[in-house]
Amino acid sequence: MISWNHKHILDLATFSLEDYSAVLELAKRFKAIPKTGARKLPALQGHSIATLFFEPSTRTRSSFEIAARSLSADVMSFSPSNSSLKKGETPLDTAMTYVAMGADVLVVRHSSTNVPEQLAQSLDEIGQQTAVLNGGDGLHSHPSQGLLDLFTLANHFKPDNPTPAALQGKKIVIVGDILHSRVARSNLWALTGCGAEVVLCGPPSLLPEEFSDFVNAPPPRQKFDPIEKRGRVTIMRSLKEAFKGADAVMTLRLQQERMYENLLTDLNRYHLEYGLTHEKLQWCAKNVPVLHPGPANRGVEISSKLLDDRKLCLVNQQVQNGIPIRMALLYLLSATEC
Repeated sequence: MISWNHKHILDLATFSLEDYSAVLELAKRFKAIPKTGARKLPALQGHSIATLFFEPSTRTRSSFEIAARSLSADVMSFSPSNSSLKKGETPLDTAMTYVAMGADVLVVRHSSTNVPEQLAQSLDEIGQQTAVLNGGDGLHSHPSQGLLDLFTLANHFKPDNPTPAALQGKKIVIVGDILHSRVARSNLWALTGCGAEVVLCGPPSLLPEEFSDFVNAPPPRQKFDPIEKRGRVTIMRSLKEAFKGADAVMTLRLQQERMYENLLTDLNRYHLEYGLTHEKLQWCAKNVPVLHPGPANRGVEISSKLLDDRKLCLVNQQVQNGIPIRMALLYLLSATEC
């Protein structure tokens, strides 16, 4: 029996090694379900999942809704453009409306940091049992993306046994705009939590030196780090140096508006220095998998040729793995006692 001690899932800084093991084990089971015949499981029959996406999303929202329906849960979708937000309704008002309609889990995405956490605290204060699952908030966290990336890498390194141990001692390079990436932050917690050595690579304007200390202390609300011994985080400015001995590479979407904030001066120069290509991957001295959370800017953070290379680029596997990972998270929040 899998034990679970979290009422809400707000970020991965709170995850223990046992938590990662539980999520990956469940995801492995869900992924093994045959793709033909009756594909729905009755695990969450009678439960309701509400997707409250105050920020646009394609992959994450669709993945959560497919995951919920695959477990036979009812799905309630919220659309800001057709909501009462224009009439002055707050995110808490919206959340309480869906709670009143019977939502067991609220999957919340918002452009502002800590909105999911604030909603969770408000629900707890009034004794509501509804769980909150962070679908991405501001620059803070994107837990399900970090977990599906972890699952994708574990499956690559050990297809028969994709556990956290598959990441132990692996060198994972994350390239690009770390400063503005909630995906990078979640991956830092997840990868180091499973024993990987993470190298961050990018220009100083998008990767401040402070990130080398990112996982050295838990967030202010935490009293201790649940991981006894994490992997290290190192910063390198040269892509060629960073790629030496790498076991996997992840590149992040570059938001082109950063040019207008004077954080970048030339996209062509950025691609020349930090854009991934087949030629640059040869610096790794071996074939390594490439991950990208999407959507990708072809010819900026990654070449079209590499993005379309199904042997090296694991983007499709990431999208596919998002469903069993999110099934696992919804199941753990809905069907287990915290």
